[in-house]
Amino acid sequence: MFFSQVAARPKTWEASPSEHKRWVEVFKVCDEDNKGYLSREDFKVAVVMLFGYKPSKIEANAVMSPVNPNTSGVSLEEFLNIVRKKKEAQVYWNEIRHIFTAFDRYYRGYLTLEDFQKAFKQVAPKLPERSVLEVFREVDQDSDGHVSFKDFEYAMNCGQK
Repeated sequence: MFFSQVAARPKTWEASPSEHKRWVEVFKVCDEDNKGYLSREDFKVAVVMLFGYKPSKIEANAVMSPVNPNTSGVSLEEFLNIVRKKKEAQVYWNEIRHIFTAFDRYYRGYLTLEDFQKAFKQVAPKLPERSVLEVFREVDQDSDGHVSFKDFEYAMNCGQK
């Protein structure tokens, strides 16, 4: 997949010390009985506090399924790892949105081949026109001549795997 190779880049985001401290504080607040772990409900409250949404049953199950049966919950270390991954995903999504918006010069909510050509001409002027066309065709999954944000996001995420 050509676009995957173009889009691939390592993630370099790190939590600041103040963010890390806040995550630990949220864990402690949600661990009301000082048991050293967050139950399913505690975890949901912590996610609401940090990200502003209540996790779905599927998300809660995914977090709780690998949990040690002796603790019945998510330890501080596990919680910090989960939050870091969620934050990385959020930051990366924002980066993708920013790139898409920069390509979408006319604010139409989709990209055309012309948008791709102009963007690539600025960021990779020596890239052959044929390659730009291949990238566009690969990203335009439904072949309608428009690349939606969802198509663009999918292509960018493929580059991360």
